[in-house]
Amino acid sequence: MTVPGDETPPEANPVGIADLPLVCPRPGEPLWARHPRVFLDVLTDGQAVCPYCGMHYVFTGERPKGDR
Repeated sequence: MTVPGDETPPEANPVGIADLPLVCPRPGEPLWARHPRVFLDVLTDGQAVCPYCGMHYVFTGERPKGDR
């Protein structure tokens, strides 16, 4: 939730084609950082924010070709 006037974007975590399909929490996260797994669509807008923890992901690199 953003506070009016606070336009500072959260720190972005870059993800690439090897990270698709993108899920949060990411594999290897410590147990204390886990929440229910959610799939995030990072290709439509080039970015996505996890509704549970607020982690901000930004897609970098070449977009996949085909139906991936």
